[in-house]
Amino acid sequence: MDTRQFDIIVVGGGIVGLASAYKLQLRFPEKNIAVLEKEKAVADHQTGNNSGVIHSGIYYKPGSYKAKNCVEGRRELVKFAQEHNIEHEVCGKLIVAVTPDEVERLDGIYQRGLQNGIEDMSILNGDEIKQYEPYCTGIKALRVGCTGIINFRGVTEKLAELITQINANSRVFLETEVLDVVKKGETSDLVTNKGLFTATHLVFCGGLQSDRLAKKDGVKTDTHIVGFRGDYYLLTEKGHHKVKDLIYPVPNPQFPFLGVHFTRMYNGEIECGPNAVFTFKREGYGKTDFSLRDTLDALTFGGTWKLFFKHTKFGIDEYRRAFSKRLFLKTLQRLIPSLEDDDLMPGRAGVRAMALGPDGEMIDDFKFEFKDNSIHVLNAPSPAATAALAIGTEVCLQAETYFKLT
Repeated sequence: MDTRQFDIIVVGGGIVGLASAYKLQLRFPEKNIAVLEKEKAVADHQTGNNSGVIHSGIYYKPGSYKAKNCVEGRRELVKFAQEHNIEHEVCGKLIVAVTPDEVERLDGIYQRGLQNGIEDMSILNGDEIKQYEPYCTGIKALRVGCTGIINFRGVTEKLAELITQINANSRVFLETEVLDVVKKGETSDLVTNKGLFTATHLVFCGGLQSDRLAKKDGVKTDTHIVGFRGDYYLLTEKGHHKVKDLIYPVPNPQFPFLGVHFTRMYNGEIECGPNAVFTFKREGYGKTDFSLRDTLDALTFGGTWKLFFKHTKFGIDEYRRAFSKRLFLKTLQRLIPSLEDDDLMPGRAGVRAMALGPDGEMIDDFKFEFKDNSIHVLNAPSPAATAALAIGTEVCLQAETYFKLT
């Protein structure tokens, strides 16, 4: 069996895995680092199928990993994109309130933005909204000028390229799936479909598979990953002019998602969505995709049912909307009343890894676990893509301390 030896192996070729490997390689250029990715390309799951938004950091609890890393990571990401000619634009977005209770929540979001140090924010009245989005209707809006759009696949590919430029002995291995982790004293063997890999230190950034990789590594955790699919529509040529940049609703604090919104993508397309429905396959992007293993894994975990019971009405509404263009359109018309059926056509889908505790509560912040010579990024939900470079710095600092790297 072919054996490859490295100083550090990072498992997972999404943006968090590549950013972690990149920051480690910058800090320790002499160390040989490998990234193992099971798909044919990097960024093939959450990274390459998200909304493509550079998030500001406005929503997150002050002082949390999310808030700190999103704000720092956003600024670093924009600079990185400028330096490496990656498609992006800091175009700003509107968060729009359409009811009086949403206005109150919008004011709370603004105050949180101030606490998180978000730059370039302004409050708009109904008439001022039209100056930015002529077809959008609302009572009040918060404009967040530092929000943007970007090609996250392009960022991830560039990170992979830079790692091997820094150290010619470092490698990114594609179509290489980790099947088992075997501890051997001061090193670990990773058993893969492409042979054996050996490393002194391991960093796991497995996204949708993060809990399973942790179990293979002997980590005892009560965190469980449950997949949620988000479906998108695209604006047709007829409806394309009705959205200029990004338009978001005021999020419902009782629901763990931001709500259906409008996003101009870096390639010029306008996406509408996503909804959020439980998926019967962790990496299933089709409405009827099914995996018996994934379904049993989710439905035999008590936390999943507690989540369902807590959000029963929301869950039913999301499923109805997933199979009804009419209901999806009705939701979008809260922000743009003039939208019509032929302004929409079916788009793509993405899958989000939701980390749940046994009580059914969503683990809202980034979460790290440590075991022997391993670091596990066990939970890195949105805004992880925006925050990836800052998360990579955090992983590097944790590695210096925990691994005692020199």
